[in-house]
Amino acid sequence: QVQLVESGGGLVQAGGSLRLSCAASGRTFNIYYMGWFRQAPGKEREFVAAVSWSGGSTYYADSVKGRFTISRDNAKNTVYLQMNSLKPEDTAAYYCAANQSPYGSSARGAYAYWGQGTQVTVSS
Repeated sequence: QVQLVESGGGLVQAGGSLRLSCAASGRTFNIYYMGWFRQAPGKEREFVAAVSWSGGSTYYADSVKGRFTISRDNAKNTVYLQMNSLKPEDTAAYYCAANQSPYGSSARGAYAYWGQGTQVTVSS
C-alpha cells in the first residue's frame, strides 16, 4: 500500500503561481511513476504531468507544457508540481497518484494509488 497526501492548493489570480506537494509513504520502493491529474466540475479526470521515480524523466499534457514543472525529492518521498502562468481553465481539483507499473505514465488506469485531492482555483 502507498499513502499519498497533497498540499498547496488555493485561490490565485490568473498569471499567478502555486506549488503543489505530494508526500508518499508506505511501500514507495516499487513506484515507477508519480503523476498529477486534475478534474474540473462536470469533466473527466485528466493527466497533467508525471515523473519517473528513479530516473527523473518527465511527461506533460500539452495544455500545461512550458507552464508547469513536475519534480521529485526521493529523500523526502515527495513530488512537486510548480504551476506558473496559471489560467482560469486550470481551475480543478488536483490529485497526486502513484503508478507501480513501468508502462503508462499518462494513463489514469495505470495508477493504483491516489491522494485525496487539493483544490486549485484561478480567478480571472
